[in-house]
Amino acid sequence: MAYEFLLPDIGEGLAEAVIVGWRVAVGDAVAMDQVVVDVETDKAVVEIPIPVAGTVLHLGGAAGDTLDVGSVLLVVGEAGEAWPSGSSDQAAPIVGTLDSEVTTLEAADRQEIPAGRQAKALPVLRKLAKDLGVDLDLVRGTGPDGRITRDDVTAAASAGSGEVAADDGSSQSGARRPMSTVRKAIAERMSRSWSEIPHVTTFDEVDATRLLEVRKALTRRTGSSMSVDALVVKAVLPALAAHPDFNARLEGDSLVDPDSFDIGVAVDTPDGLMVVVIRDAAGRSLGELAAELERLSAAAKERKATPRELSGQTFTVSNIGAVGGGYGTPIVPLGTTAILSVGKAVERPVARDGKVAIAPMMPLSLSYDHRVIDGGAGRRFLAQIVENLTEPALFLAD
Repeated sequence: MAYEFLLPDIGEGLAEAVIVGWRVAVGDAVAMDQVVVDVETDKAVVEIPIPVAGTVLHLGGAAGDTLDVGSVLLVVGEAGEAWPSGSSDQAAPIVGTLDSEVTTLEAADRQEIPAGRQAKALPVLRKLAKDLGVDLDLVRGTGPDGRITRDDVTAAASAGSGEVAADDGSSQSGARRPMSTVRKAIAERMSRSWSEIPHVTTFDEVDATRLLEVRKALTRRTGSSMSVDALVVKAVLPALAAHPDFNARLEGDSLVDPDSFDIGVAVDTPDGLMVVVIRDAAGRSLGELAAELERLSAAAKERKATPRELSGQTFTVSNIGAVGGGYGTPIVPLGTTAILSVGKAVERPVARDGKVAIAPMMPLSLSYDHRVIDGGAGRRFLAQIVENLTEPALFLAD
C-alpha cells in the first residue's frame, strides 16, 4: 500500500516551505526515519525524515518548489507499485517528525506540460502569479507531473514587458526580483508588529567607560573576546526581574509571565536579520551566555539553527552598534512587549563633576507595547539598565 507523506508543520504557524534538495529519488529504497529532503522555512533549513520504510514512488516537488503544509511531499510504497498521479484514494496520508543531518541531491526529473491546459499550481504560486500579473494558463509547467513551479512563474513575469503602470499614467521599466523566503517572512512579521502593536520608543545613553574596561579585563583573563551583547544581556536580566511586564506576553485581556527569561539577540546574517534565542538566560553565567550566543550566531549565519533556536524569545536585544548604528526605533517582535536597541559607543565631551571629560557614550533605544507598558514604567526600566551598564559590578555580582 502506498503512503502519502505530507509536509509537516515544522515551525510555529508555518504555512509553506521551499524544497532545497532531495536526498532520495524515485525508485530508491528508504528506511524508517531516514532523512529524505532538506526544506527551507522562513527561519532555517530543516531536514525531514520519513516515518515509514519502503520504496519512493513519487516526489511532491523539485528543488526550488514551494509546498504548503499538508500537501504531498513524498509517496512511499512497495517496489514496483504504481502510484497514480493526482489520486489519493489509493494512498494513506501520514505526517512524521523531524531529525537532523542532510545533504542535497539532484531533483526529480521534470516533465513539461504544454501551456494552455488547466494549470497545476499550489495556492501560494497562484497568489504569486496574480501579484506578478501572470496568466497561469499560458505558463508551461516544468515541475513533476507538469506542475508549475515558482521559477516558471517568475520566468513568465520576466518574459513580459517588464513595465508597470505608474501613478501619473506613465510607465516605468525594471527587473522584478522576488524576495527570498527569509525576507518575505521578515516583511510579514514587521508589518504585523507595526500594525498590531502601539509602539512607544524612549531613548537614553550610557557612559560605557567601565563597561568597556570590564570587557577588556574579561577578554584578557579568559583569552577569548567577551562580546558586548553578552554583557548587555546580563545587565538586562535584573531589570526584567524587577519589571516583569517587559518579559511578559499579551494574550487577549491577560498578561502571561513565562517561567524563564529567554532572551532573543538580533544577528545580522547574509540572508537577513535573524533573532537567536538564549534559553533560560538567567540560569547561565556570563561565560556561558557568551559561549551560547557565539554558537547560536554561527548557526544562524550558516542557516543551521533550529526553529526553536530562532523563536520564542521573551525579550529582545538588538546591537545595532555592531554595524555602526546609533539611536534607532526598533520594532517590538510579535509575542513580546519590548525590545532594546544598543548603539555604538562613541567618544564625545561629557560633564563630570562640573568639568568636561571625554567618554565613550553608548546610545540606548527602548521600544515597548503601550497597551501593556506606560511611559513611567518604560523610563524606570531603562534607567535600571543604564545604571547597570554604567557600573557593571551591579549585575556581575549577582
